[in-house]
Amino acid sequence: MEVCYQLPVLPLDRPVPKHVLSRRGAISFSSSSSLFGAPDPRQLSQRRGAISYDSSDQTALYIRMLGDVRVRSQVGFEPERRSSHPYLCIDFRTLHTRIGFGSTSASSAPERRIHRLLSFQRYLHSSRLLRGVPQQIPLHILDEDYTGQARCMLEKVGNWNFDIFLFDRLTNGNSLITLTFHLLNQYGLVELFQLDMVKLWRFLVMVQEDYHSDNPYHNAVHAADVTQAMYCYLQEPMLAKSLTSYDILLGLLAAATHDLDHPGVNQPFLIKTDHYLATLYRNTSVLENHHWKSAVGLLRETGLFSHLPAEDSLNMERELGSLILATDISRQNDYLSRFRMHLDQENLCLSNASHRHFILQMALKCADICNPCRPWELSKQWSEKVTEEFFQQGDIEKKYRLEVSPLCDRETNTVGNIQIGFMTYVAEPLFAEWARFSDTRLSQAMLGHMGLNKASWGGLQQEQTSVSEETEPGTAGNDPEDVAPQGDGASATSAGGASSKETPQGSRES
Repeated sequence: MEVCYQLPVLPLDRPVPKHVLSRRGAISFSSSSSLFGAPDPRQLSQRRGAISYDSSDQTALYIRMLGDVRVRSQVGFEPERRSSHPYLCIDFRTLHTRIGFGSTSASSAPERRIHRLLSFQRYLHSSRLLRGVPQQIPLHILDEDYTGQARCMLEKVGNWNFDIFLFDRLTNGNSLITLTFHLLNQYGLVELFQLDMVKLWRFLVMVQEDYHSDNPYHNAVHAADVTQAMYCYLQEPMLAKSLTSYDILLGLLAAATHDLDHPGVNQPFLIKTDHYLATLYRNTSVLENHHWKSAVGLLRETGLFSHLPAEDSLNMERELGSLILATDISRQNDYLSRFRMHLDQENLCLSNASHRHFILQMALKCADICNPCRPWELSKQWSEKVTEEFFQQGDIEKKYRLEVSPLCDRETNTVGNIQIGFMTYVAEPLFAEWARFSDTRLSQAMLGHMGLNKASWGGLQQEQTSVSEETEPGTAGNDPEDVAPQGDGASATSAGGASSKETPQGSRES
């Protein structure tokens, strides 16, 4: 059944609103709350014990580089101290734009309005209640040609070649709102769950605004891309015939909010700067917990599910958290081992609610890191964006004399090396098991794209190496000692032929 509706149009120059310090005040972080309290220490130790750090396990080592979950040696944790470390006062949004350009005088450019701090605080002088007040400045509205093209793209939203970058331009930077709204309508979930259209739209607007547009990778476009990939997986025969409307609603909402309010730095950075979120969540799934609590805060603030029984609403919040927490890359081996065991024993029963939820977790994990499985034109853009976000973090760490995190030093890492390592040790094992579960045309296409993309990055690496080798002798002369450093970089390979710099793509500390 075709669903026809007018796509809402948002202004081109809509500013990112300031936020309220107490906005997330509706969420209790007391230790007495099982839903919103700090993690149970017993669960914490049990979870960490399941993570393999055997030096012979290359996959585990690479995953550890992506998301270090080591906890400090002290037994107890001090109370929340937001000003305990000098780096908590840094505005990382401004640093991202100033690194490499030197100091900028106040007269050379208008002072930049600061919307975000890494501490996730909100400004008191602005309120979400003011969102409904119309702006007093002229609005630049998209013309019918652009909205028409966006509508045409939505007709092919289930195509794996869907260009989310083009769609974001056609929707005037509102790809996450437009796409999620369309999918919820297409499934008939708005009517089925009797969702208030005003509350739903307000929720989606707030979700999109809470993604940091200054992040090269972890922004609203990434969330829209993951949501579109999740939709593709939900359409797979194994899932389409088994999932309930509740499962689908949960999956789409989790995809849209899985990286909500991501600061553009990873978990090890928060830990080594003693950020209060790292203390709050005891250095475990710090960002994922924050994404979950942020999503729940928006659900409660908008009252999207306020018409449902309280128990149903709480269950949905818990299961939403379970899905978002599954995107923690440091637990990749846990989920992959369990998935492989189910497939080996052939005991997955999708009529079982817990098994369906586990498959949703795996689907979201795949959607979250599916960039290497996209066509080259899309995959290359994502690879460059995620690497640039890594390098920006590394620039900050160098500027403040912190130890540079793995993958974050632009002087010793390249996009190609990072991508090849990520595909080898993280993406390929996951998508190989997904293809065992759902052996469809889409699964084979994803594996095919990943193989081609890996080869393309390898070819680019060889070209760069050849150019370097041709240039180096000409500038250094014929002295073998002058040429030796180049050979050291080329010969530093690990088992399987991968360079020692070939490390994973996504710090899915998202």
